[in-house]
Amino acid sequence: MNTKSFSRFMKFMGGRDLIYGLAILILLGITIYIYQKISFIFHPLLVIFSTVVPPVILAFIAYYLINPIVNFLQRIRIPRVWGIIIIILGISGLFTGIILLSAPAIESQVTDLSKRFPGYIKQMSMDFQVWISQSFLGPYYDQGYNWITSNLSDLPAKIMTYIGGAVEGIRNVASTLTHIFVAVFTFPFILFFLLKDGDRFKQYCLNLLPPKYRNDLNQILRNMDVQVGSYIQGQIIVATCIGLLLFIGYLIIGLEYALILAIIAAVTSVVPYLGPMIAISPAVIIAMVDSPFMLLKLAIVWAAVQLLEGHLISPNIMGRTMKVHPLTIIIVLLVAGNLFGLVGVILGIPGYAILKVLVQYVYGKFKQRYNRFYGDEYGTYHIEESEQP
Repeated sequence: MNTKSFSRFMKFMGGRDLIYGLAILILLGITIYIYQKISFIFHPLLVIFSTVVPPVILAFIAYYLINPIVNFLQRIRIPRVWGIIIIILGISGLFTGIILLSAPAIESQVTDLSKRFPGYIKQMSMDFQVWISQSFLGPYYDQGYNWITSNLSDLPAKIMTYIGGAVEGIRNVASTLTHIFVAVFTFPFILFFLLKDGDRFKQYCLNLLPPKYRNDLNQILRNMDVQVGSYIQGQIIVATCIGLLLFIGYLIIGLEYALILAIIAAVTSVVPYLGPMIAISPAVIIAMVDSPFMLLKLAIVWAAVQLLEGHLISPNIMGRTMKVHPLTIIIVLLVAGNLFGLVGVILGIPGYAILKVLVQYVYGKFKQRYNRFYGDEYGTYHIEESEQP
């Protein structure tokens, strides 16, 4: 095929490479179709993948948190292996001490809260019914209640039809606990070798590629490392600060179960925007049942913590992370949650960061190619320094 016969547009789109690319896509579609027909053959691979991925993800999260400290110790002439061992042992000892010191209080609060929380919900529901029945919404509330009782009166019978799946549910729980144990037990070993040989492994993978593509892949991996690493480090530090501030605030106002509520807030705050709304819910229920004055004090504490987080903590800690519009974050969380559940909610933003790096790289290549074929005649794109070849 003579490339001189191609129009400028076809050359811009890739010419002969475009035809090869379309052929590859067709072959890929055929491969996916065949896979759907014989997917049972690959079940062992799926089991291996589902077993390996969780500890690898945990190891990568810990890697981004610990690697800067290990690099610092290496700069002050502590061998990298010894620095890794010192950090891992130090963090393990710190967490063990915190767990041993706080476990009795956490166990007591969790046990007491689990017993009393249904009562909190019932009391809040009764207060809400009294309030709404005395307001202008009273007639509508009665209509809604009558509709629920008439249409959902057979709900217990429907629920009983699903009891037969309880045994399968127990098996799923046992399987989940096994996977959690395997992940927690194996991820420290993966983390150790990731900290020790991460750079060598990256260079080994780059050397497998033809030299023509090594610089491009290295740039992509470097950008991913900055985006994902800064996000994970910043988000976990911010969540920890929020948990500590709320714990102090809850103690000051005398809110019950301050420790467990602060831990819930710290864990859920890892998820941006949606996490804080989930975190405040149990505290609001407890404060509402306690007294209106306690609810007011809780609102003051929460507003103060959000003010500190939004104007002091996040701008300084998350300064290097990617700039993403809040609406984009909410959409990503909703889509990832619907596709992958809780794991999608937690890993949706880092996944978006990786996808964003890839799209930016492809768009940069598109601009360079456009400037080469059309720039002289129609004007050129502005190329950022990071997009230079």
